Amino acid sequence: MPEQSPFSGGPDSLAAEDGNNQRPGRNRKKPWIISGAALAIVLAAGAVVAPMVLDDEAAPAAAPSPTGTPFTMTPKPEPTLPPAPAVNYYEQAGPPAGSPLNPVEPLSISVIPETTGTSLPAGLIGLSLEATDLADPSLSGDNAEMVQSISGLGRPMLRFGGNAVDRRFFWTSAGEAIPGNLSGDKAHPVRAVTPADLERVNTLLEAVDGQIALTVDLGNYDPARAADMTKFAAATFGERLVGITVGNEPNGFAKTGLRPSGYGVQDYLTELQAYATAMHAVAPTVPIVGPGTYEQSWWGPFAEVELPQKKILSFHHYPLSSCEGTDPLGEPVMGALVTRHIHDHANNFRGAALEPAVAAGIETWIPETGVSACPGSNETTKTHASALWSADYALSAAQLGVTRVSFHSSLLTCKGGPPMSAICAGGEYLQPNGVVDERANYYGLSMVGELEPGEFLKLDTAATGLAYPYAVRHADGSISVVVVNNNNPETDAQTQVSLELPGKALTGTMSQMTGPSYAAQDGTLIDGAAAEGTPAAERLTLPGFEYGSSTQSFPLTAGTVTVLNFTF
Repeated sequence: MPEQSPFSGGPDSLAAEDGNNQRPGRNRKKPWIISGAALAIVLAAGAVVAPMVLDDEAAPAAAPSPTGTPFTMTPKPEPTLPPAPAVNYYEQAGPPAGSPLNPVEPLSISVIPETTGTSLPAGLIGLSLEATDLADPSLSGDNAEMVQSISGLGRPMLRFGGNAVDRRFFWTSAGEAIPGNLSGDKAHPVRAVTPADLERVNTLLEAVDGQIALTVDLGNYDPARAADMTKFAAATFGERLVGITVGNEPNGFAKTGLRPSGYGVQDYLTELQAYATAMHAVAPTVPIVGPGTYEQSWWGPFAEVELPQKKILSFHHYPLSSCEGTDPLGEPVMGALVTRHIHDHANNFRGAALEPAVAAGIETWIPETGVSACPGSNETTKTHASALWSADYALSAAQLGVTRVSFHSSLLTCKGGPPMSAICAGGEYLQPNGVVDERANYYGLSMVGELEPGEFLKLDTAATGLAYPYAVRHADGSISVVVVNNNNPETDAQTQVSLELPGKALTGTMSQMTGPSYAAQDGTLIDGAAAEGTPAAERLTLPGFEYGSSTQSFPLTAGTVTVLNFTF
């Protein structure tokens, strides 16, 4: 990630932290358990950041998806329908008492029986960590806290890279001493990673049924060492190893002194080919993921370069990274985070990356993202608004055609640690106590990560406000409709939704993420609890559900992510 980032941590950021791992009365995570009452009420060293904002006039529309596939819902004549079963209705949280209830435009959604050509894949949601975190003993299948938190994201991919990989990370399978040219600090020490570390991390992957993507050091040019790491990784992780990146954000190498000032994309491609050849010799089936840059001009050349193994195009994206406020629409402030502009603008930026990938016939990943790459805390970090953004960003990325999205996080303590991390450790600064805590954005990711995979369906909607709908058809024929309602939970009325389905629904269930305000840091809940959502088979029925009807009408509270599932 860009070195100037909210993941720097350190004593200077301690005063800005509120130690949110100490949540009074916090309902500790209990997988798949929701109380009856709850259901009833429902990087270090110094690179320069390039803002992740494209000029609107320069940003192309999202890359066209493959032609969708029409399908037909199997009709079930009304006379043969059994009587409507008895159900328990979901009671969603309403607007806060005394709210002005500003009116909100209604949302009309018609689900078209035709696919978009893109899918919601299993393993879409992932976490991005520093390469040095491979040496952290907390990443183990024996760590019940870590297993529970990671499991709440579905079947995630853990990506290891970040600025650490080219500056303070040393791979050794022979026990050599760490070279003297690497440097870190107290919060971000230089670490050696060995085959034993990979074996320990694999126990975590097995416990959560997850996958892994690694990054090898390009800042200190050594193709042979990268190949050695690749060999051990392939032997340890097997099919769970889904890709390896060469270097982290090499477009910034000239700015940070890792390469001469003239270092550019062609120099990178020459070095990449040497690495790829050495890595292919020991692990020919492991894909190369790259270029892993935030600079658009590097994407096309990577998509076109000849490598002996499979390629996957990747890029990094932090939309609100106008750290000095030169672009008000890209500044990390609440007013920029909760607008429709960030949603539409992100689609344009990601569409620009998808274009060369689609032309080359290769996958596209976003292995590192977050709201902002600006350092330290700001008014968007740790907030419920970031949870709403995270859910929408992941769903819109997948609908565009991106197959993996990893949100940059940290294993440092919540107190004094990186404020944008989805997870963090309990305890005093740099003194973890074994607890793994989750911030608000984690719950937004969990809402998406727990969705069953499927094909996105086309929608007919005139939505221009702050509600973003998505529809996914699953392998069993059921359809999930997800609505990210980004309206203000403190002041805005419920959104009246009119939904037209492509068949007569026999069941309709509901799960919902809520929060009391955009700025709330500890109030994000799923189904009334600070825990992963209720399993699909145990969810309550959508209020006002019309049995045997293709038309459903219902209100949705502002500041929510709602997952509806319908069977036919």
